[in-house]
Amino acid sequence: RWGIGTVRVGQAVLRTAAGRGGVAEAAEAGGGRQCWRGESRGSPQQLAERYADLAASHSEALRLREEREWHNARLRQENARLRLENRRLRRENRCLFRQALLGPGPDKSPANPSEEAEALRTQLGQLQEKHRRALRHLRRCRAAGASEASGTEDGELDELLLEE
Repeated sequence: RWGIGTVRVGQAVLRTAAGRGGVAEAAEAGGGRQCWRGESRGSPQQLAERYADLAASHSEALRLREEREWHNARLRQENARLRLENRRLRRENRCLFRQALLGPGPDKSPANPSEEAEALRTQLGQLQEKHRRALRHLRRCRAAGASEASGTEDGELDELLLEE
């Protein structure tokens, strides 16, 4: 990084400073530039300020890194917790779907088979009555003609559809 030209410049500055009255003037005249050996030429106050700035930015960088690591650790913990919860919910979902597909098990048989048969008979009777009413309505529509039937009797057909 340091070339021969830099060495020549550094030597020239030192020769000039020596001719004028010493190295102290060269340090002040340099205004904080780097010497050819990498030594800083600035006042002790400037060096102290630079050192304080570097120390402050370094401690800030360390604080930010520590904060980022803490935040990442917290996110990793939350991620692990959510993965476990997700696994549990998937397992529960599969179980519920299996139950829905299989229907009630042999241990959950109806309390009384005669009650179930009676409920089915009642439902069958209701469906047969709806069917008879729909057939009567269709016969009336055919007898009266399609144009006349679309008037007042549509309410009866709508009623049948709503009951379903």
